[in-house]
Amino acid sequence: MTSFAALHVPGRPLLLPNVWEFGFAASLAAAGYPAVGTTSLGVSAAAGLADGAPASRAATVALARTLAPLDLLVSVDIADGFSTDPAAVADLVAELAEAGAVGVNLEDSRADGTLVPLDVQLTLLQTVRERVPGIFLNARTDTQWLGAGPVSETITRARMYADVGADGVFVPGLAEPADVTALVEAVEVPVNLLYLPGKVTLSGLASLGVARVSLGSTPYRVSLAAALATVDAVQNDAELPLAPPSYGNVVALLPEHSS
Repeated sequence: MTSFAALHVPGRPLLLPNVWEFGFAASLAAAGYPAVGTTSLGVSAAAGLADGAPASRAATVALARTLAPLDLLVSVDIADGFSTDPAAVADLVAELAEAGAVGVNLEDSRADGTLVPLDVQLTLLQTVRERVPGIFLNARTDTQWLGAGPVSETITRARMYADVGADGVFVPGLAEPADVTALVEAVEVPVNLLYLPGKVTLSGLASLGVARVSLGSTPYRVSLAAALATVDAVQNDAELPLAPPSYGNVVALLPEHSS
């Protein structure tokens, strides 16, 4: 199997679908996708918890273990690490690596909508890098997502995150071509952006040198819309909005029952 790092090719980006349960991930594996990420929103919501809540740590690890047997590579979204203690976050990443995950996303925003101080985030990233040297550490900065600073601040954080060992940088919210180009040219690690419907396209981001495009919570939110539209269609004697896979096709994706 191709290594996860090798899938990050500037100009030919890895499209990373984000999953929250086994069935969707198994469908992607069967369709030939080489890798998936998890979505903190989907995992938390499925467990009835707030996005990125510390209590969703257990569900996040459990999902990683459930996905491990699939024939694809798994990167796990761990939000802010579910802790302010760098050692505890590093322990989590080590646990995920032991469970079979090949990468993690670690972000620099807090639940209150503020950014973690730069020196604190650098310490966190460095601690994780030293504890788990083999995992693909994707450092997410939310400067653009939160509107917390100019692109120059984003570039500063991205470069410093790479300097302390991040394998890639993730900047959700960045979409303007000139800004994307400036970031790609400023850092020496793969740049990961978030797919924003109506604002960016995969081919457009490829032309700017992006190496990875994540779908984030979009598949989860679309699934909610599709499920509700299905109920509404039945209620109104209308055609189903989408043709679902058969029961048998879904069962075929699942692990066999153990005796």
